[in-house]
Amino acid sequence: MYINTIGHYLPSRVVPNSYFEPINGLTHDWIESRTGIKERRRAGEEENSHTMAIAAVESCLDRVPYPIEELDLIVGAGYSPYDTVATIAHVVQHRLNLEDVQALYISSACSSLLNAIEVVEGYFAMGKAEKALVVVSEHNTLYANESDPVAGHLWGDGAACLYFSKERVQDSDLEVIDLKTAGAATMGKGIEGVVLRPRDGGIQMPHGRDVFIHACQYMTQVSRDMVQKHGYTIGDLKFFIPHQANRRISVNVAGQLELPEEKLVSNIEHLGNTGSAGCAIGLAQKQTELEKGDLVVLTVFGGGYSYGAMLVKA
Repeated sequence: MYINTIGHYLPSRVVPNSYFEPINGLTHDWIESRTGIKERRRAGEEENSHTMAIAAVESCLDRVPYPIEELDLIVGAGYSPYDTVATIAHVVQHRLNLEDVQALYISSACSSLLNAIEVVEGYFAMGKAEKALVVVSEHNTLYANESDPVAGHLWGDGAACLYFSKERVQDSDLEVIDLKTAGAATMGKGIEGVVLRPRDGGIQMPHGRDVFIHACQYMTQVSRDMVQKHGYTIGDLKFFIPHQANRRISVNVAGQLELPEEKLVSNIEHLGNTGSAGCAIGLAQKQTELEKGDLVVLTVFGGGYSYGAMLVKA
């Protein structure tokens, strides 16, 4: 299958590290040295995961290479919803005024992006759809406890979307060569490493060290296996886009893969941890730099635990 168009949206409000010092006692230098984050984006008073999803979709409507009415599947993804009944997928369907289109929502923490794409892959394989839209949107700051010195300062908001087709529709389409996802809930702190309990503390990361260890392990292994499976090497990649959880995790994974620094895509410095939207935002930011034949790996690791990788060719 093919990625036809990619869009993204970031809220305009910028929150610097200095904002947190009077709240949780952490200095700018401390936060940056341990996370790589200098600032993050925060949704405005009138924004939420729905409005950001719609903004991401509308940001690239003029670049979709077919009539929007040809979409027959919308998959929303994320873990920080505004509404768990009328989901991202449904509000996007409503905004695009598409009747009878298949619409659903999937959540698997920060792996939600690749799981959503895998759903599209399955619909395409079963002949139930030919053109699809994946929308990821995270309103992390809605659930974050800013006074929490462990994780309150990590989160940023943002959204992204990817339009897919079963067959190539234009020369600039990106081919999805392979995609793998899996759960790792039996490993380490698994279901306790990161939690989001809206009525009991919001987003928390009580076992950050365990998350760090397993994120580095799984993203490294699944990315290496994905590339080698198709006869490539890590050196063949144009870009490597890991989940934007922590700059130190990204650098650790890149080091294990012996990946040159210039090929590592990182947006956490200015966006914070944007959850399942981070990789998609990274791909959107780099799409104009891709040339025919370039290879890109996106890899994710989510609380729960879950992980995955996708190999894309321009």
